[in-house]
Amino acid sequence: MSAYFRKRFAQPAARRKPAPAPTLAPPPPSGAVVDAVLRFCDVQEDVGGGRVLKRLSPARARAADVKAALGKAAAAEAARVSILWNAREDEIVRVLTTSPAMQRLAA
Repeated sequence: MSAYFRKRFAQPAARRKPAPAPTLAPPPPSGAVVDAVLRFCDVQEDVGGGRVLKRLSPARARAADVKAALGKAAAAEAARVSILWNAREDEIVRVLTTSPAMQRLAA
């Protein structure tokens, strides 16, 4: 490739668009956290169609037995996880998480 070609067809630095920054999604909750939400859930909301939304209340997430099963950090994470449960089939439909900032706004 000649020097003339590189000069002639190269874009000036001002016209180049920067690459978009990758958006990093938070990692999904661990299997232990999902299992703990199913075992220790104290809030169950019927959403219709045989489905139930299961989650831990903040007080339940701070309970000694939950902290003993998960540890302090994972217990705090479990308080941010909700599970959409199919009661007819006894299976998980979807695992939902909220960020700590969204949880503060909801409170």
